[in-house]
Amino acid sequence: MSTAGFDGIDRTVQLTHRWINELDAMVGWDNKPRAYRLLRTVLQAVRDWLQVNDTAHLGAQLPLLLRGVYYEDWRPAATPVKKRDKASFLARIDDAFVTDPMSDTLEAVTATFRLLSDKISGGEIDKVRQALPSDLRALWPPKAD
Repeated sequence: MSTAGFDGIDRTVQLTHRWINELDAMVGWDNKPRAYRLLRTVLQAVRDWLQVNDTAHLGAQLPLLLRGVYYEDWRPAATPVKKRDKASFLARIDDAFVTDPMSDTLEAVTATFRLLSDKISGGEIDKVRQALPSDLRALWPPKAD
């Protein structure tokens, strides 16, 4: 039950759970903490591959709780990262799963990109995709109309 004045917090928690549940179903893990780690890691990696303004525009479209996760430990002066290729991106994701490696990192990242395309405005997704290197952009399907 919601306490008066906390409706916004309740909503963002519920929305965040929906995103995690959808991603968990997409990757077929039946492991919500792992799906959360995937979403968190991909969001933060994308954040670090973007210019500061693009990072802020994408962050503004995330649910409040995920926005906090997205900006956690962000160092704007260090972005975008210097080595911005698909292999480096996937290696960063794999680093977060070193104790329980994914069988197909590429598929998991693509599923996360699909989730983001479903949840964020098409214009913003287009801008983010265009800001990424072409080899990484190829993993991110355009927003369906």
